[in-house]
Amino acid sequence: MSYPPAPWKLQGYAIASLHLLNIDRVRHLIPSELEIISAWPGKTFSGVYLSYYGSGSVLEYSELIVIPALVGYRGTIGGWVSHIYVDNPDSVAGGREIWGLPKELAEFTWENDQRVTVRQNHKLLCSLSYKQPWFAWQQWLGGSGFSKKNSDLLSYIFEAESNLGFVGSQLEVPPESPFSGIGLGQPLLTVRCDRLSLRVRAPEVMRQGTVEVAV
Repeated sequence: MSYPPAPWKLQGYAIASLHLLNIDRVRHLIPSELEIISAWPGKTFSGVYLSYYGSGSVLEYSELIVIPALVGYRGTIGGWVSHIYVDNPDSVAGGREIWGLPKELAEFTWENDQRVTVRQNHKLLCSLSYKQPWFAWQQWLGGSGFSKKNSDLLSYIFEAESNLGFVGSQLEVPPESPFSGIGLGQPLLTVRCDRLSLRVRAPEVMRQGTVEVAV
């Protein structure tokens, strides 16, 4: 496998949806060192992110990211990625070896800029139907994510600039999907990101030693 060093600079477009999930349904996916941030009693924010990175990117690929909870560690707040799928083997290798992300290969179908379907070995993982935004504005965004590599807890920073617009959407996650158990329903809101320019920095070690997932 051949992949570029971090930071990765990616250009394309994305659809991101925000959800509110029961903490009890996602706790087993989160390392015990991380605090789950409560958005409401017994609830945490979660997200689904679908993107395509094309010309001008260090690698060209589609991506599905599932973030089951907003978490914190020693004053840093960010998302924990429990499931992540791409359609480029080099992206799988780089994601695992640089950031410790559990990337897997999957197949993506983008239909008429209105629907994206993700399958793995002909099994449906999820599909998202969405509309075009009626209004969009340019916005800079930044945030943090957590991951684990071997037994170390890592944190990484991402920065993005994009034209953002709220859109209507419908998410389908069938029972056979690996992340169906977390209870993703219909999104609270969905954002379309056009002319997306994303930069993901190399990770930093937050804690060395055993990183265990809570039971």
